[in-house]
Amino acid sequence: MSEVVADPGDEARVHHRDYDLVTQRMSRHTVATLVAAAVTVVGAVTMAAVPLPYVRFQRGTTVDLLSEVRGTERIQVEGHKTYPDDGELRMTTIRATPPKTGVPLLSAMIAWLSEDEAVRPAEDVYGASDTAVSEQKQSAVQMSTSQDVAIAAALEHLGIKVPSVPVVGPISPGYPADGALAERDRYVSIAGHPIRVWDDVVRVISHATPDKPLTFVVERDGKKLSVPVTPRVVDGRTVIGVQAAFDYKFPFKVTINLPDQIGGPSAGLMFALAIADTLTPGSLTGGAHIAGTGEMLNAEGLVGPIGGIQQKIVGARQDGASLFLVPASNCDEAVTAHPGSMRLAAVATLDDAEKTVSLYAADHRAKLPTCEEVLQHDRAQ
Repeated sequence: MSEVVADPGDEARVHHRDYDLVTQRMSRHTVATLVAAAVTVVGAVTMAAVPLPYVRFQRGTTVDLLSEVRGTERIQVEGHKTYPDDGELRMTTIRATPPKTGVPLLSAMIAWLSEDEAVRPAEDVYGASDTAVSEQKQSAVQMSTSQDVAIAAALEHLGIKVPSVPVVGPISPGYPADGALAERDRYVSIAGHPIRVWDDVVRVISHATPDKPLTFVVERDGKKLSVPVTPRVVDGRTVIGVQAAFDYKFPFKVTINLPDQIGGPSAGLMFALAIADTLTPGSLTGGAHIAGTGEMLNAEGLVGPIGGIQQKIVGARQDGASLFLVPASNCDEAVTAHPGSMRLAAVATLDDAEKTVSLYAADHRAKLPTCEEVLQHDRAQ
């Protein structure tokens, strides 16, 4: 009988096949897990990158209006003596997401969690028809208008009279004036009533019959035009959707040298302070580094609220300002900002601002009007 001799490699081969089977099962499970993880990561990354309908606000640049740019003063005056100041008066800006752009989820979360940034729904910031191009154009017009108002306010503050006539200001999209009037049109008459001051415009429109056309005679590019505009009632008021603006007759030329990309109306207060300082002897700042913000609403020096106050405070603090001028109407937001050692002072007029800067220049520990006092007074009313 012959003897069967087993190959000593048979058992090893059997165990090897079992190991391969287990390895294949483990590999398939591992691959499935890795694929699921990859899909999850890709999905999360995709979701994080999808723009959401929000606007992110961040600090922008600050500009010392008393400085020089390429050897030329930022505040340039022709026809009147000027005086130097060894301190700083800084205008502040913010960076905001353009219309119809959106903010990725991750960026929105970062802004939401940041103490120095902010995020808001786009519908609260922009109109439905706003675009990056229209916003840039409007911002440039606002900057030009704010400079004119600031120059007028500074000169009136110094006792220099500045004649003016009302013109068409910014026009709200979708309102009756949109497409009929153009910004900077000079009012001649409305419904046969001569227009000499802004109150004439307000009076005629507010007493007009809603949904009945009014004939506007305006001057545009040196030519008179007759344009029908039909007012309507919004929130109980008869309106056409225009803001106040003025064409000033300045006794001498004042220009402000700024980068083209800076726009908007919020630097008016700092423009006016810098112009007044430039036209008067001595140093208003006393050598101090001062920043601020606020729209100059009229030639009488009334200071209006602006957007992004918290981010502007951050920008001024990081650029070395020791005092920041806050529009009194922005105090509710300013008290939640993070100024560090920089002092905040509330102002409602150009006169307030000049007095506050003078007090601070004389004594950096001087008592200044605060936002807390403004809010306490408002609550008491």
